[in-house]
Amino acid sequence: MALPPNFLDELRARTPLPALVGRHVRLARSGRQWKGCCPFHGEKTPSFYVYDDHYHCFGCGEHGDAITFVMKSQGAAFMEAVEQLAAEAGLEVPKPSPAAAEAEARRLDLSAVLEAAARAYQRRLFLPEGARALAYLRGRDLTEETIRRFGLGWSGDGRGALAAELSREGIEPAMLFDAGLMKPPEDGRPAADMFFGRVMFPIRDRRGRTISFGGRILGDGQPKYVNGPETALFSKRRTLFGLDFAREAARVPDTTVLAVEGYMDVIALHQAGVAGAVAPLGTALTEEQLEELWRLSPYPVLCFDGDPPGARAAARAAELALPLLTAERSLKLATLPAGEDPDTLVRHHGKAAIQAVLIAARPLHEALFDLLREAVGDRTPELRATFSKQLDAIAARIRDRSLAWEYRDAFRARFRELYRRPARSPRGGPAPAARVRVPARPALAPANATAEQAGNLVAILLNHPALLADVEEAFGSLELPGPLARLRAAMLDWSECAELLDSAGLMSHLTAIGLAAEATQVVAASSTECAAPSTMPAQAEEVWWHFFGLMHRGRLDEEVVQAVHDFMRRPDDTAAQRRVMSLRAAQEALNRGEQEMEAEP
Repeated sequence: MALPPNFLDELRARTPLPALVGRHVRLARSGRQWKGCCPFHGEKTPSFYVYDDHYHCFGCGEHGDAITFVMKSQGAAFMEAVEQLAAEAGLEVPKPSPAAAEAEARRLDLSAVLEAAARAYQRRLFLPEGARALAYLRGRDLTEETIRRFGLGWSGDGRGALAAELSREGIEPAMLFDAGLMKPPEDGRPAADMFFGRVMFPIRDRRGRTISFGGRILGDGQPKYVNGPETALFSKRRTLFGLDFAREAARVPDTTVLAVEGYMDVIALHQAGVAGAVAPLGTALTEEQLEELWRLSPYPVLCFDGDPPGARAAARAAELALPLLTAERSLKLATLPAGEDPDTLVRHHGKAAIQAVLIAARPLHEALFDLLREAVGDRTPELRATFSKQLDAIAARIRDRSLAWEYRDAFRARFRELYRRPARSPRGGPAPAARVRVPARPALAPANATAEQAGNLVAILLNHPALLADVEEAFGSLELPGPLARLRAAMLDWSECAELLDSAGLMSHLTAIGLAAEATQVVAASSTECAAPSTMPAQAEEVWWHFFGLMHRGRLDEEVVQAVHDFMRRPDDTAAQRRVMSLRAAQEALNRGEQEMEAEP
């Protein structure tokens, strides 16, 4: 039986071709495509390429779509292949019936009606009645070539003009109702045009067939933009404006696929040579639209306006995408300059300006961190705690468990980098800033000196683990002997998960993994009194950095520079101020020691 083309299109769209072919062929990614050895002829060098909606072998010439692949690889008949793929996609194969045949005939009729309307709208644009609309488009710097390529038009001012014009082609008002071009009479009101006094934008499916229209009013009327209603051909949530052109462009290597907000953004970008642009139809991106984007590229870019509504739209789209992410597909987010949209940016500053924005697009995990940080705030411990919990909640929404773990790890690493937890006194108050005398450089042989210094570093942290939040990167950079290296690894692993960085919790952890004896021995062998639990945290921190500087002076100087930089950015942050004081005290003590040694005869 003949199946409706829209059903077959939906079936193909819901069947990921690389996954289908990958059941029979070992595939490897090659740019946006996949490649492998052709299953239809013997070969040792891969020449079989799989794209988003078709495959092609450059060796034997085999070519087809998902249905063709099942037929040829399994020896299945057409209907057998369709039924198999429909079952996997959760679709019901239409049953032959007079009603189904009539519905398909009506769909074909609607397609012809919409194409006739598109021709009529564009014809009017270049007549005297369309002068205002044409002037508007030219005022947006669109060329005639672009206007004709996108089929832009003018609806006309006269009510009923479209019905009168198309009636000469045998198109009746009932067909215009079904196509979403006219509103049927209701409540005693006569039938009315859906679009009146508007610049017209044909909306096409992925194969370039007109399925609806959007219209922009000229002047100050509201709403500024309207789209046609849902019809047998048009589903707003499944459609992207410009998809047919972007789909063609995405076949070219290194094409960036990006989603922007509006019709004019898409058109301006295509005219400038940024041919991978699409847009949702005046609403937030949907799951179906994200799937369309991923069919074009594994890492499309969301590029919304540089204003608060644009930021909110980006955040909504990013959160919607979370459960759908995999290692093979994600998103990037691009931030436009404040007050700019893609249309104005490319018109005022050229293609290079939008390319710079796209090059600077951030991976999704970085963008989500910044968006949430701005939304929640981070000026108080309570806000930072809320922020941290919400980051974990975001990662938990990712269904791919390994990817969720990676997101959680990336969030926590950046959180630790931004918000180093300040050391506390035993009573929980801020550590006093009292200066202490740090030990002079030990007069030991170099090898023994290094071992003793490393032991002191570990001993201090065993009794003052709250310092780990501030010193973990520096601590991890040192070369330590075996027992100390094992203790360090265990301490850093514990600090990532512990709710409270206290010595009792750390020792319980070390006891559980069999390292309690080594920890006790290190503390007992320590040569510094500042490793004792009674030492004030500020003193312990200052001495820790002193011993670290003895082992790695260059890195200590780098830590001082970074701490000063952080404090200049956050001058009201007491933790940043305390860190600068501790590091500078250690640095000054080392400088004094070196000067004294140089002065000795």
